[in-house]
Amino acid sequence: MKVMENRNAGTTREIKRQVLFLLIFLSLFCQMPSQPIHYSILEETEKGSLVGNLAKDLGLDMAELSRCKLGASSEKQYFTLNEQNGNLYVNDRIDREEICGKSTSCVLKFEAVVHSPLNVFHIQVFVKDINDNAPHFQKENIELKVSESSLPGALFLLGNAEDKDIGLNSLQNYHLSQTPYFKLEIKENKDGSKYAELVLQKQLDREKEHTLHLVLKAVDGGDPIKSGTTNIHVIVTDVNDNLPVFDQETYKVSLKENTPKGASIIQVRASDSDEGSNAEITYTFSSMLESSLDKFSLDPHNGTVTLMDSIDFEESQSYMGIIQAVDGGGLVTHCKLEIEVLDLNDNPPEVILSSVSSPVPEDSMPGTVIALLKVNDKDSGENGEVTCHLRDLLPFQIVSSSDNYFKLLTDSYLDREKIPEYNITVTATDKGIPPLSTYKTMSLRISDINDNPPAFEKSSYTAYVLENNPSGASIFRVKASDPDEDHNAKIKYSILKSNIEDLPLSSYLSINSETGTIYAQRSFDYEQVREFQIQVQAQDGGSPSLNSSTTVRVSILDRNDNTPQILYPSQGTESSSLFEMVPRSAESGYLVTKVVAVDADSGHNAWLSFHLLQATEPSLFTIGSHTGEIKTARALVERESVKQRLVVMVKDNGQPPLSATVTLNLVFAENFQEALPEMDPQPSDSESQSDLQFYLVLTLALVSFLFLVTVILTIVMKLRQSRNPTFLQCFVPDVKTGAIFPPNYEDGTLPYSYQVCLSSESRRNELTFLQPTVQIAENILCNVNSDISLMLNGENNLGGGTDHVEEQAQPVNTDWRFSQAQRPGTSGSQNGDENGTWGRNSQVEIRNAFKP
Repeated sequence: MKVMENRNAGTTREIKRQVLFLLIFLSLFCQMPSQPIHYSILEETEKGSLVGNLAKDLGLDMAELSRCKLGASSEKQYFTLNEQNGNLYVNDRIDREEICGKSTSCVLKFEAVVHSPLNVFHIQVFVKDINDNAPHFQKENIELKVSESSLPGALFLLGNAEDKDIGLNSLQNYHLSQTPYFKLEIKENKDGSKYAELVLQKQLDREKEHTLHLVLKAVDGGDPIKSGTTNIHVIVTDVNDNLPVFDQETYKVSLKENTPKGASIIQVRASDSDEGSNAEITYTFSSMLESSLDKFSLDPHNGTVTLMDSIDFEESQSYMGIIQAVDGGGLVTHCKLEIEVLDLNDNPPEVILSSVSSPVPEDSMPGTVIALLKVNDKDSGENGEVTCHLRDLLPFQIVSSSDNYFKLLTDSYLDREKIPEYNITVTATDKGIPPLSTYKTMSLRISDINDNPPAFEKSSYTAYVLENNPSGASIFRVKASDPDEDHNAKIKYSILKSNIEDLPLSSYLSINSETGTIYAQRSFDYEQVREFQIQVQAQDGGSPSLNSSTTVRVSILDRNDNTPQILYPSQGTESSSLFEMVPRSAESGYLVTKVVAVDADSGHNAWLSFHLLQATEPSLFTIGSHTGEIKTARALVERESVKQRLVVMVKDNGQPPLSATVTLNLVFAENFQEALPEMDPQPSDSESQSDLQFYLVLTLALVSFLFLVTVILTIVMKLRQSRNPTFLQCFVPDVKTGAIFPPNYEDGTLPYSYQVCLSSESRRNELTFLQPTVQIAENILCNVNSDISLMLNGENNLGGGTDHVEEQAQPVNTDWRFSQAQRPGTSGSQNGDENGTWGRNSQVEIRNAFKP
């Protein structure tokens, strides 16, 4: 088994080395640059325009393109990739201002995914700005009230124009129409935007000119140049000696993005030294982006700024506006309002499954890329920094790739037989306080490889088969299991070899290759083959296939199919009889001869017992039931015949038992000359007299039986004629049993005429048989029948030769035990108890019973 395990482990390592070599080979041909690929295009490029050949820039040959399975992955499909030639085309309208706003750098990022082997490469497309937006003012007409008392050098803020373009294409300058009263000064905000202020050059005179019409033009630096204009209406007002003055030139406030609606943000204050209506100040927004006007409101009386709508740091990080204070005399002063939005960790990370390889072979090497994930978080700073980890302890790991990309890798070897499928949950958590998390669950199925050989339930089996079995019968079944699946788990059985050498294995056994059932191809004989071994192999259907083997020991069980064979005395020919001489002076216990027999069977089927079936003088001889030794039971009487004939039966212990008989002729004589006349085959007078005696006994038994039947029939007829039969006067009732017995029953004897009696409960009309009498009658009938059978068989049954006897009942003798020296086999090796016979000879009982 250790050799088989080492062989399987070596096969598995060889397969893994081949897979690793294949991955290295593919990586050489599908090698990609590690740095991002850069392209640049102009915004508003027409759909279908060529961006570049991505396959060429990645170093892929056209022949390798279909094998590497190049594809593009992005959230919004601005671009499309032709998988046939690797060209990258514009797929949708690209508006730089919509995508990147005022950002100086606008980059569209997406990924090129190579699926064989799985890898990802980053593509960056820089979108260049074109001058597709003209500067424009929020108001087409600006009304400006200037007191005629305003001194030269007074400043009047006009606000700024907006241009969505950037760089040279954005707002570059302002131009004012010709006027001797004002000149234009251009200033720049912190964010780089420019705004215009009017500077009074010459004092106004309301009586000469009470209104002025000016045109303010904003131009960008594009090619061609685009511009926007607004009209300025200057109204000259009467003298208002003091301008309103703000507490601060610039008001700054910081707001958290979760500030509730209706909250007061800040209050601006302006003071005026005048009195009366000239000191009444009204606050209004002079300049503010259109997107901000609906988010904030300004109380015109107290200067309180209120938040009207929710603000989002991800939408806008700051808001800027200009507030003007106008007194009752029309004098105006301005201040700046800068609102900074503070980022909160209010956006959980977003996990996007870009690519996944499923199923994954269970022999994948550690470090194999399983899936590619992209993580986004709209927050900024630490609130937008995301880390990923696996929620459960699994044989995988997740590592950061680049630019919010993570790779899911195998961390150890996989085993489909243990876990065929994984539910992998990736947790993405940002670094905000408190941190926010997102869960992404993916299902990963493990594909099977043939890495498990079939396994038998046991390393060896034992099949027991009774001999004389029919050919083609099923004798045993082996079963192997394979934890693999599909064709890798399909098992075929075969017999490899056996220890049988005389005949081909196919003539003994066959096996069903699908079920593992073993069939016998022939009938086995225990006396020829008692045991043999075969080696059964189970082979799966994998490539390469794996196999294992087991040993099946076939043990043939014995049946009682062999009759005992009598070795001694040997039988003579039909025309002659064999005689043995016994001294006339032989006393009790003299060993006359010994019957020796064997049985080809084994176990209980070979346990032999010896029985004396017939004898001229049954009381003269005894036989050892286990040894077969025939001894004299007493000395020969003068009136008894000197020629004795014995019939001995040898019976085995099988079920059903088989037996054989042998006839012995004994002559009592002191020497051979004296025994020679007795060896005449003609029967002597004593034998004739003995036969006559036998027939007389048989006749008496038949007459008794017929008389008994007649009495029973007579009683039955009487019972039918009358329900109240009269009791036989000769019967005496028994108080205890209720039965009626004859008068002489007490001495224990019954004549044959008293075989039946009526019950004292005559109303039941039942017959009650006397148990002792019936017992005696049954024994007599049984013995008589036995004698009848022997008589009908004639002298042939008593002559020489070995005969088979019908099925016999097993003797009952709980005291019969065998020692180590008393094993079944040849009778000469058994030294059992001489008196331990299984039953008495029926002829002896009969003859003793009827002997006068």
